[in-house]
Amino acid sequence: MIDLRSLYQDVILDHSRNPRNSGPLEPHSHSANGNNPLCGDRIRVYVRLANGTIDNIGFEAKGCAISVASASMMTELIKGGGVEEARAIFARFHDVVTRKGDISEAEIEALDKLATLIGVREFPMRIKCATLPWHTMAAALDGVADDVTTE
Repeated sequence: MIDLRSLYQDVILDHSRNPRNSGPLEPHSHSANGNNPLCGDRIRVYVRLANGTIDNIGFEAKGCAISVASASMMTELIKGGGVEEARAIFARFHDVVTRKGDISEAEIEALDKLATLIGVREFPMRIKCATLPWHTMAAALDGVADDVTTE
């Protein structure tokens, strides 16, 4: 039988060691900075929009494996999709990792790759690491000039 915890850890380590869409994106139409002062995670997200579609997305991150892996998975999931679709994925992910109580199999399946990060629910400080890239992406789309913080 496959040890799901081990498999999930392998996926997170792969994305943190080999992040997808890592690096500055030029040209970009939107960007924002994120900061998790308690953990030390820092991220900058770059987005290039074209007709309501996330034409391209990139990020620069210095932080823990969870933060970098979450940013990498985020870019893979939302690149090429619509802005509202990206916001909906973020809302589902945020709901699942912050909600107390049970999560249905359907909710887990709807998260796609992000399901590997569900374990952060057991560690409230890690929830901030996993969601910082997403908050920063939303801030970029909203044109927020101030740094996004998890505090």
